[in-house]
Amino acid sequence: MKEVDRTTIEAVQAMGATTRQIVTGALIPEALPGLIAGATVTAVALVSFTAMAGVVGAGGLGDLAIRFGYQRFQTDVMVVTVVLLVVLVQIIQYAGDALVRHFTRR
Repeated sequence: MKEVDRTTIEAVQAMGATTRQIVTGALIPEALPGLIAGATVTAVALVSFTAMAGVVGAGGLGDLAIRFGYQRFQTDVMVVTVVLLVVLVQIIQYAGDALVRHFTRR
């Protein structure tokens, strides 16, 4: 919310808006691209953290890659799980970037 220009808030206040109208009409729409970009980075980090947690025994795609791909020398399983992780991250990143472009007001 700090990225919203102070003059925008002052202009909305000068038009007689209430605090609720300032938040819903100026602050949230202006800060939404930054919030979405932050959520995208967080989602990508969560995917990487869950893959690493799977490596140490939490289950999931990281566990599948380590247990079946690496320890049993099944390279095809390991390659497929790594490709799935990369594709999942790319989908999240593309969707987040598209949403940021859609909500940017420039």
